[in-house]
Amino acid sequence: MDDEESDPVGGPLPAAETFDDRVLGYSETAIRYVEVVAALVLVLLFAIGVFDLGLQIFQSALRGDITDPLVVVGFIDTALLLFIIVEVYQTVVAYTQESETRRIVRLVIYTGVIAMVRKAIIFRTGEYASEQAALIAASAYTLIILGLAALLLVERRTRGMSESG
Repeated sequence: MDDEESDPVGGPLPAAETFDDRVLGYSETAIRYVEVVAALVLVLLFAIGVFDLGLQIFQSALRGDITDPLVVVGFIDTALLLFIIVEVYQTVVAYTQESETRRIVRLVIYTGVIAMVRKAIIFRTGEYASEQAALIAASAYTLIILGLAALLLVERRTRGMSESG
């Protein structure tokens, strides 16, 4: 038995023999490059966002309204948006590195939690046409946050069981 026959399952792929196999190989390579470009775009967006947040804080300090609660909420909103960018970046990197599905799902849940917390922090009833519309939106946000928290709890518990088992 030679070395090629003793390769374990998941070893090197056989050489592409058909036109379809070659096209699929090229498309997988193209997807990988696009994923890398997406990650680089997210890094650029994050850097611009950090610079913008610093600029907002500096300008608020100069104007003297840095202690205004609405201004501070704006800073928090921007910071949470930056965290969302980081989570999406980590998700793209996990896809690119072909990480385990569980890690990718966990990153998506974290991104959702941060996004919904951001929505809850900047929630203003005055932005809605009626009190009923604001109540419906607040209820929907609450339901989504509770659902994401439940998913996160289930993921952590099942991760703990799979690590100990």
